[in-house]
Amino acid sequence: MERLTWVECPRDAMQGYPTVFATEDKIEYLRRLLPVGFDYLDVASFVSPKAIPQMADSVEVLNALEPDKGDNKFLVIAANAQGIDRALAHPAVDVVGVPFSMSEQFQFRNTNRSQLQVLDEWTPAIERAHAAGKEVVVYLSMAFGNPYGEPNTLDLVADWTQKAVDRWQPSVLSISDTVGSATSQSIREVVATVQNASGATPLGLHLHMPAAEALTNGLLDAAWDSGIRRFDSALLGLGGCPFAQNHLVGNLPSEALLTFATARGASFGVKPLALESAHNAARAFFNYL
Repeated sequence: MERLTWVECPRDAMQGYPTVFATEDKIEYLRRLLPVGFDYLDVASFVSPKAIPQMADSVEVLNALEPDKGDNKFLVIAANAQGIDRALAHPAVDVVGVPFSMSEQFQFRNTNRSQLQVLDEWTPAIERAHAAGKEVVVYLSMAFGNPYGEPNTLDLVADWTQKAVDRWQPSVLSISDTVGSATSQSIREVVATVQNASGATPLGLHLHMPAAEALTNGLLDAAWDSGIRRFDSALLGLGGCPFAQNHLVGNLPSEALLTFATARGASFGVKPLALESAHNAARAFFNYL
């Protein structure tokens, strides 16, 4: 029985939500996720509060969750060197995720820096993360194409992947379909390309897609058959990147991932009844009718 590593992404679900949640409501909701048994919880980000006002209270949220953290591992996103250092300063943070785009335009939209600039400017902070014993996840965003008309080839993916691995030595490369453009074929091709370019670096997959298609579009099957065993998801399939384009595509629903993993006979730490309870909490929190 093969083990599935499960990364739940409430931060991704929240960040583009049109209403800014009260901090106490956010904390109460996130506490409902702690008993579920996810391998990682992506709970916060250290980014500009002007760009993502929903995440302006990340320190307060982490402070409140830390006493009840238990065995949960907290992942946070940082989009510049200062954000990485702020993440490292918080004792509740186990994993720092950084976005590295296959699209130059998206790298600018997301971080106000070019690809080469972030490789240079973020390297000292990422080295400090390694020295502090933190895991570093590099998200290879726009890995399956972009909405800007920029070139997207397997050679380009291989080149930027190798540059990121050589410079940053990530704990995990998370291949990201930022705008929901992946197909079964492109998943097989991109995963093989990243595997070849990254050597032994573990891989994960962060898929954006319409929730209703998660079990019928063949993407999970293609990913699993390509060797992916680490998946990001979000309850109800909510979320997406607000910097990518004018609408949020949605995340792989956690509920669909449970169905898929069970059908594949995978083992996982998530407790199905606890996930059902978290599902109900998510419906209430997001006012999801």
